[in-house]
Amino acid sequence: MKQILTASIDEELVQQIREHVRESSFRNKSHFIEEAIKKFLEK
Repeated sequence: MKQILTASIDEELVQQIREHVRESSFRNKSHFIEEAIKKFLEK
């Protein structure tokens, strides 16, 4: 089950995320952020 999480992120970083999502196979920003967190937690 998914839960909503609210976070404040620097505007420049959000723009970089949008560009990466647009140019990749991620469905949306949430998908990108979820995968990034998973990778971060694997370390």
